[in-house]
Amino acid sequence: ELSMDKPAEMRSVAILFSDLCGFTSASEQIGPGPMSDLLNAYLSAMNDVIFKHGGTIDKFIGDAIMVLFGAPLSLTEDEQVQRACACALDMQKAMRTLKPMFVAVGLDEMNMRIGIHQGDAVVGNFGSDQRSDYTAIGPTVNFASRIESACTPGEIFVSEADRARLPDDQVRPAGDFELKGMEGLKTLFVVPLR
Repeated sequence: ELSMDKPAEMRSVAILFSDLCGFTSASEQIGPGPMSDLLNAYLSAMNDVIFKHGGTIDKFIGDAIMVLFGAPLSLTEDEQVQRACACALDMQKAMRTLKPMFVAVGLDEMNMRIGIHQGDAVVGNFGSDQRSDYTAIGPTVNFASRIESACTPGEIFVSEADRARLPDDQVRPAGDFELKGMEGLKTLFVVPLR
């Protein structure tokens, strides 16, 4: 049994961010009813994949998803990254099965991008007496979000630190990127789709 009622603590976690590229602007073309149906079907499919891999859904932000690996369920740092990457691969596979649903309403070019970074974050309940959320905060979360923003649509990008926790045949260089709010170029890696 796991509890999310513990005090905030510093924990090692892998953070996964996913996003549907261009969904917000594209959804304006199809109207609120079809957009709601599409989004709910997409989030339900991703929810199933994430739970299968032991991820904790931190939040949905429109079509974006933030997932934790390593909290509240404790995992080694290697397990965090490996589960996050396995989850991301299955999310991209699920996205391929959802493509006909997007094409049917004229959203032919809909792709998901995913960014992953593992590191320390403050994890716990944050908010007020009226509303609080179990979440992670700190530079690790920001870095994962920036990696997702830099990711090529349809791909999975990980940080250099994560690359060291994966077998050589599971990653290849993506290049050096300027990430918003971060100093210097950051080397990122692609987890090739299977």
